[in-house]
Amino acid sequence: MTTKHAWAIVAQRELSVRLRDKTFIGSTLLTLVIIAALMGFQAWNADKEQTYDLVVTSQGQEMGQAIEEAAPDIDDKVTVTLQEADDADAAEAAVMDESADAWLRPTDDGWELVGKSDVPSELDDVASQSISQAVLAGNAKEAGTDLATLQQGTSVSTDILDGDAQEQAISQAVGFVMAILFYMAAMIFGMYLAMSVTEEKQSRIVEIIATSIPLRALLFGKLAAAVVLAVGQLVLYGVVALIGVTFTDWGDLLPSFTSGLAWFVVFFLVGFTMLAALYAVAGALASRQEDIQSTSLPVTMIIMAVFFGALFADGMIAEVLAWIPPFSAVLQPMRLVSGEGQWWEAVISLGLLMAATAAVILVAERIYRRALMQTSGKLSYAQAWKAEV
Repeated sequence: MTTKHAWAIVAQRELSVRLRDKTFIGSTLLTLVIIAALMGFQAWNADKEQTYDLVVTSQGQEMGQAIEEAAPDIDDKVTVTLQEADDADAAEAAVMDESADAWLRPTDDGWELVGKSDVPSELDDVASQSISQAVLAGNAKEAGTDLATLQQGTSVSTDILDGDAQEQAISQAVGFVMAILFYMAAMIFGMYLAMSVTEEKQSRIVEIIATSIPLRALLFGKLAAAVVLAVGQLVLYGVVALIGVTFTDWGDLLPSFTSGLAWFVVFFLVGFTMLAALYAVAGALASRQEDIQSTSLPVTMIIMAVFFGALFADGMIAEVLAWIPPFSAVLQPMRLVSGEGQWWEAVISLGLLMAATAAVILVAERIYRRALMQTSGKLSYAQAWKAEV
């Protein structure tokens, strides 16, 4: 059998086994349910209206009414309903039995919201702004002026010189998701590949396989199957997440991220292939399943470095790492999503990543072939490189 046809048969077998694995199917479906649930919660929470019961005594009646009237103007999703209590003890009892969310009471220097275990943040924000406006309006009236004049020149707004603030915040969130997905896929599918290689070596099945097909074809088939599974699962998760995002407030910004997300899939494919080849080597170096943790440690460290580099690298360091494989597999798409990178930079960076991946596969293939048939014990990279075929 030629290598041309053999690797395809190996890949087909690996895919068939994995796609019938109940654990794999269950974990994929569970993740999809979690993603759909999160997107659904975000959409529901964004449109959810909150009603808060605020209890007051006669001393807080006027200020409570001011909060009730001002709440819709401050936050159109928040409604405040007043409850009257005869005295402080009755107001405290209403909060304790949860018939009221908070009690508004006067203090020596202002007002205080009292909750049972906490005060809802939305109610706190509305009450704080309402009280501030009401008190300032009263002070302005006493000073013979109006609130607008009193507040003139006090407003503070924010702006950025490069891009849109909301878009940049969302791009950072998308970049974080990219790093998480790359990390999880590389660890999960890479470790599965290493375990599969070690299992065949430990059971001596590989010796039978080697009489029928070249070991090079066995490696390429396993790599192809791992890449198809990882990219397929990534695209599946991505499609579900994107559909969910369309039902949230972020849906209008999706078109601006489409190009960056497409680049991420391409970079992911090449970067994952590099790491999968290294995991296959880690499996070949091990003589039993217990050895995989130590033989795969260098690859795990690389993945961890890529992950933390994507999360914490900034400025010039991030720009440099975006050109260095395998960091570029995550950092370059992140730059594209944030608007910091250009398409031609992505093309050059992808070319460098592809060249590095090809070089890694060539080295990995040599070590894999030499280590896979050595059953005397765990091998080091140097020992496998020098071993006889």
